[in-house]
Amino acid sequence: MAIREIIRIDEEKCDGCGACVPSCAEGALQIVDGKARLVSDVYCDGLGACLGHCPRGAISIEKREAEAFDVELAPGPAVDPATGCTVEACPVACVGASGNGHAEAAPAGAVFTSAPFPYQLGLVPPAAPWLRGADVVVAADCTAYAHPHFSQLRGSRPLLIACPKLDDAGAHLEKLTDIMSEAAPASVTVLRMEVPCCSRLARLVEQAIDTSGREIPLSVVTITIGGEIEQAAAGKACPNP
Repeated sequence: MAIREIIRIDEEKCDGCGACVPSCAEGALQIVDGKARLVSDVYCDGLGACLGHCPRGAISIEKREAEAFDVELAPGPAVDPATGCTVEACPVACVGASGNGHAEAAPAGAVFTSAPFPYQLGLVPPAAPWLRGADVVVAADCTAYAHPHFSQLRGSRPLLIACPKLDDAGAHLEKLTDIMSEAAPASVTVLRMEVPCCSRLARLVEQAIDTSGREIPLSVVTITIGGEIEQAAAGKACPNP
């Protein structure tokens, strides 16, 4: 075993509220005997998506000897038995709805729970279980600040964010290609700004899909600098060449 970063739970602070459990996409956390527990070292990737979800600050990251993280062994996100949804990906609209728990549509101003962390493209492992066969959103950094209802626009879909101008485009292309090849998303939606440099992100995604050899539907949503949706183009990655 090697020394690596892994979560640590302070049992004296933990009150067993369970807020941390749905934030773990790998299913590494459970409530046992009224306390949050790390089920197995191999389930924890050490990225700390659960850190900000503990109201008592009982979770931290430490470096210690631990078995290597294995995404194939991880059980995956918790499932809400009432709705059949993975807890961390289900919109608020599911709660209290009839039938299988899903509402027809989210009400105006609805707040969505976070899609699995991390969001930065450079930090996301291509084999992350929450990407497999999912409808994925790849968004330019500025879109979250430019569109007043970004969370509704994204919904509960897995989110990858990047800046096509300031970041390493080569590294992004490599990561995107790995994601398309390994995760095989059901679809990809690119959210970009209307500024010319932002078209590069859409082109990177299109190139990654082509290189992967997979047939993955691609749509591009362009947001103006005034925060309006300018156009949504299906099947092409550069609506404003």
